[in-house]
Amino acid sequence: MGADSRRNGPAGLRRASALLGCSSVLLAGCASMPDTGDVHAVKASQRADSQVRVYAVPPRKDASPDEIVTGFLEAMTSDDTNFDTARSYLTPAASKKWRPEESTTVLASAPDPGTPVPGRRDNPGMSYPLLGRHIATVDAQHAYQPVTPSDYRRTIHLSQKSGPDGKQWRIDSLPAGLLLGASDFERNYRSVNKYYFASGRDVMVADPVYIRQRQDPVTRMDPVTQAVKALLDGPTNWLKPVVESRFPSGTGLKLKDGTRSLTFDDRNVLKVPLDDQASQVGRTQCMKMAAQILFTIKDLSSARLEQVELLRSNGSQLCVMGVGEAEGYAPDHSSGRPDNQYFVDGKQRLALLAAGATETDEPQSVVGPFGDGRLEVGAVGVARDEHRAAAVSGDLSRLYVASIVSNSELDKPVITSSGAGIGNRLSAPSWDGRGDLWVADRDPGRPELKRLAHGAESPEPVKIVPGLDGARIEAVRVSADGVRIALLLTKDGTTTLKIGRVERHGGEGDPVVTVTELRPAAPQMETVTAVSWAGPSRLVVVGKEAGGVQQVRYIQTDGSTVPKGILPGLNQVKSVAASDDESQPLVAYSQEDGIVRLPAGANWQMLVKEGTSPVYPG
Repeated sequence: MGADSRRNGPAGLRRASALLGCSSVLLAGCASMPDTGDVHAVKASQRADSQVRVYAVPPRKDASPDEIVTGFLEAMTSDDTNFDTARSYLTPAASKKWRPEESTTVLASAPDPGTPVPGRRDNPGMSYPLLGRHIATVDAQHAYQPVTPSDYRRTIHLSQKSGPDGKQWRIDSLPAGLLLGASDFERNYRSVNKYYFASGRDVMVADPVYIRQRQDPVTRMDPVTQAVKALLDGPTNWLKPVVESRFPSGTGLKLKDGTRSLTFDDRNVLKVPLDDQASQVGRTQCMKMAAQILFTIKDLSSARLEQVELLRSNGSQLCVMGVGEAEGYAPDHSSGRPDNQYFVDGKQRLALLAAGATETDEPQSVVGPFGDGRLEVGAVGVARDEHRAAAVSGDLSRLYVASIVSNSELDKPVITSSGAGIGNRLSAPSWDGRGDLWVADRDPGRPELKRLAHGAESPEPVKIVPGLDGARIEAVRVSADGVRIALLLTKDGTTTLKIGRVERHGGEGDPVVTVTELRPAAPQMETVTAVSWAGPSRLVVVGKEAGGVQQVRYIQTDGSTVPKGILPGLNQVKSVAASDDESQPLVAYSQEDGIVRLPAGANWQMLVKEGTSPVYPG
C-alpha cells in the first residue's frame, strides 16, 4: 500500500497499514487484529492487487516533517474523494494550486524521501528530495507516455503554519500532479481502449488510455462512465491527426442531478444521456456514435453489454445499436472470422494449418507458385482476405505477389533488393487492412520503407518524419486499421521497437503516405528481435531486458506493460505471430522446437519440427 518510507514507520503510515489489513473486509471479511507484536510499515510498490483499497490517514497533531512527507505520499495512492486527505497535508495555498488530475508521474518503485535539508533565513522550513527512477508519465488526456528510464529528483518543501492546534508542519511546495510507484499505479489504474474512426473510413481505431480502477477521486465516476467521458473528450494528441469522432464537437454527458455513473438496465442495455450538442444528429451518424461507445465499453464492464441506447438531453431516444451491428466497423471487417495459420515449411514452401486444426492435423501447401515449389520462399505475408500472399525469395532479394487460392503464374518480382548479403536485403512483408503491402529494403546503400497500394501497384517509398537518425528498419508490421505501424530499428548494434503514425495526404486515389512521430513501444527492453500485432492496441514481442534472458511478452502499443504478460516455457525464439482476434493461439518459431503454438489456457504445443516464419493474415 501507499508510499515507500525508508524511515521508521511514522504514526500516520502505521495507522494506514493497519487500516489496510482490515480493508480486505470488502473481499472476504476481516480477521481480528493481533494485540501484540511489532507494527511495520508496508512498502506499497511491491504489489499491485487491484482489489486492495488504501484508506488515507490525515496528519496527527504535531506530526513531524518526516510524518508529513510520508503520509502525503501515502495519501496520493488512495481513492479518497478529491484527494481531501492528501490535501490535509498541504497548506491552503498549495492545496488550491495542486491539480492531481492533470498528470501522473510513474516511477519504477515508490518515491523515496531523501535526507531533509534545513531551510535558510530567506526560505525557512525543510526541503526533502523525492528520489526514484522515472519510467512514464500519464497526461491530462489519460495517455500513457513511456520514457527512457532516468533518475527522478524533485523537491518537496515544508513550513510551519499557525492553526487552531498551534503551529503545524505542512507542505507548501510540491511537484505537479500525482507521483506514484509502478505497482501503486497498476493497482489504481487500468488500460482501456477508446475507439474512433480512421479518417475518411468507417473503420475503428483503438486509442488506449488509463482510467481509475474504481471511482475517480475527482469526478466520482465509475470506470464505465470515465471511459465514455474520455471518449467524448476526443482522441489523444498522438492519434488525433489520423482519426475522427462521429460525436459533434463539444458533446458531453448529461447525467441526472446527483448521479455520477451510467447505468445498465435489466436487459444489459447501457443508456447514455447526451447534452444538447448531440440532440439533432441523424440516425446514420447516431449509429456510428453508438458503435464508438460499444467498442469502448464491451471489454470493460463486468456486465454483458448487449446494446447501447443514446438519449437526447430531454431523455428521448436518439438511437439504439446492438453489439452485432457494430462489428461491421471492425478494422478489417472480418471480426469473429477464424484466421488460418501460415508458415514456411522445411522445403521452403508456403503451408497453412487451418483454423481450429489439432496437433495431429497435417499442414497443407497452399495453391499456386508459393506452395508448389516454383519459388523457394524465405519470408511471407498473407493478405487479410487470404486470397493473395507476398513472398520474399529464399535469398531475400526479390518480392513476389501471387494468388494462394488459384494456380496462377509466378510473375516478375515487384521489388528487387541489391543489398550485399542476405541480412541487407528485404524484410518480411506486411499487409494492412486497406489491402496495401509494406516491406523494408535493408540495403545499407539505399535503405527504404516501401508501400504497394492494393498490393498490385508500383512500389512507392514512404517518407519517415522526422527520420530514423541513422537507424535501419529490420522488420515492418502494419496494424489492421492501417493507421499505425510497428518498426524494429537497429542502430549501433541494438534493435528497438517503435510505433509510428501512418498519415495520408492528397487524393484518395494517389495519396502521399508518410510515417510520423515514432515513439518507443518497449522502452523496458534493451533489444527486441521479433514483433507482431496481437489485437487492436496490443503487441507480442520477443526480446531482452538489460542483463536479462530472452522473453516472449505482451505489451500495449502505448509502451505500458500487460499484467502477467510474460509467456514462459519457450527458448531461442526467432519469430512470433498473433491474430487480431485475441482468442486465437499465439504461434512462434523456435530454433529448438520448430513451429509451436500457445492456445488460451494451455501450454506450448509443437506443430511442425521443420519450418520457419509463422504468420497470421496481415
